[in-house]
Amino acid sequence: MLKRVLSLLIAFPLGAVLVAIAVSNRQSVALILDPFRPENPALSVELPFYAYLIGALVVGVILGGVATWMGQSRWRQTARAQGQRAARWQAEADRLAREREAAATTKASDLAIAGR
Repeated sequence: MLKRVLSLLIAFPLGAVLVAIAVSNRQSVALILDPFRPENPALSVELPFYAYLIGALVVGVILGGVATWMGQSRWRQTARAQGQRAARWQAEADRLAREREAAATTKASDLAIAGR
């Protein structure tokens, strides 16, 4: 609960700042993707400045997520291997329990037959 409140206390002011930036930066800006002829570019995009800021934020979040996911691959692989190992040991324990129950049942039936 405390974590959620703290995240909301951070998210709302951050959202307000983003809205303020978007409102104050509505003028169009040309993004020129031709470094050799900037006066007559072959490829350029003209968008409001806040679109570039929000786009950079989205790209940063995606790249950060990908970097984190790739950095945790070793731990996911270890967890997967340990899960498979645990499943094998559980199957072995179940098999031994079934064998023990079968042996106890056989022994009880042998004693019952011998006691007649």
